[in-house]
Amino acid sequence: MKQYGAEFLGTFWLVLGGCGSAVLAAAFPNVGIGLHGVALAFGLTVLTMAYAIGHISGCHLNPAVSVGLWAGGRFPANKLLPYIVAQVLGAIVAGGVLYVIASGAAGFDVSKGFASNGYGAHSPGGYSLMAALVCEIVMTMFFLLIILGATDKRAPTGFAPIPIGLALTLIHLISIPVTNTSVNPARSTGVAVFVGDWAISQLWLFWLAPIVGAVLGAMTYKFIASEES
Repeated sequence: MKQYGAEFLGTFWLVLGGCGSAVLAAAFPNVGIGLHGVALAFGLTVLTMAYAIGHISGCHLNPAVSVGLWAGGRFPANKLLPYIVAQVLGAIVAGGVLYVIASGAAGFDVSKGFASNGYGAHSPGGYSLMAALVCEIVMTMFFLLIILGATDKRAPTGFAPIPIGLALTLIHLISIPVTNTSVNPARSTGVAVFVGDWAISQLWLFWLAPIVGAVLGAMTYKFIASEES
């Protein structure tokens, strides 16, 4: 239960910090943090939580990461569903807290997006479903490859949170214009439930693509990292 609680809190922090920066600070008059600030915020949530709870739960914070670690032989199947439930609940509670904060400002309109992920008319750059699908698969694939490599027993110890956090920052710098960046079904769900409508109808892609990408990343790492006999 301590591991599940850690995943709940860690995913809460990821959604509040990452999506919160997008909703509250990205376009704030005169001193908005913009795309670069939002990308960094997501990376910092993972970096800080990896040091805070990595030794408790492994700091997955992401159903796709949990599935990828399972596919890579790093995570037991019997913990997969409880981890995913804890992550999604943490994300939804964070979305609720963010909604309460954001709705305290005059003119707040949750239907404008609330940091939800989307494609087509709901992509920040107007990218198609196919572009969004490919982007999310590839970004999540490389995220898992980096996670598995950084946490490999042969890698330098104690530094894994840094490349993992920087990888998530880079992923956001690349893909915010395409899908608003998911690579994390819990993160997508946590805000989509408050937007409803199109955000829910497009949510399937942000479960399917990250999970497919995570499995591909795990398989790729197992192939390239296997020790020679």
